[in-house]
Amino acid sequence: MWVSTKAQYGLRALVEIGLRQAQAVPLKDVAEAQGISQHYLEQIAAQLRRAGFIRSVRGARGGYKLGRPSEKINALEVVEALEGSLAPVVCLDDPESCWQTGHCSTENLWKRVDEAMREVLRNTTLKDLIEERRLIESRKLVQLEPAVPLAQGGSP
Repeated sequence: MWVSTKAQYGLRALVEIGLRQAQAVPLKDVAEAQGISQHYLEQIAAQLRRAGFIRSVRGARGGYKLGRPSEKINALEVVEALEGSLAPVVCLDDPESCWQTGHCSTENLWKRVDEAMREVLRNTTLKDLIEERRLIESRKLVQLEPAVPLAQGGSP
């Protein structure tokens, strides 16, 4: 299963909203910060809201806030809410779809792939992703002088 842009953008939007926990974040700001079409983001936000990951705040300073603490949201539940099944092959979700179910030499491989992916996503919280984003942003603030290549007179 390939993770679509819907799940990728959904997680990125949640990170953006989570970074600004003290205030409601307009979707326009999220779309601009993440380079996502606002129209597409509105569709994703509707699904995120229905799933309880975000809640809307009305008024002049309205927008979206997280629906629950970032440490209580894991990537697996977000991806499943936006994508549906994560199974890499149909027969894991629907054993009746394949006549070889139970007799297939690759069935256990796909089960292991499925469980490994689920475990990584399950063990990654939105809080982890927000902290990763903060780390990335702090690295951007540190400006290092470019190294001078040895051929241009730099010392070894």
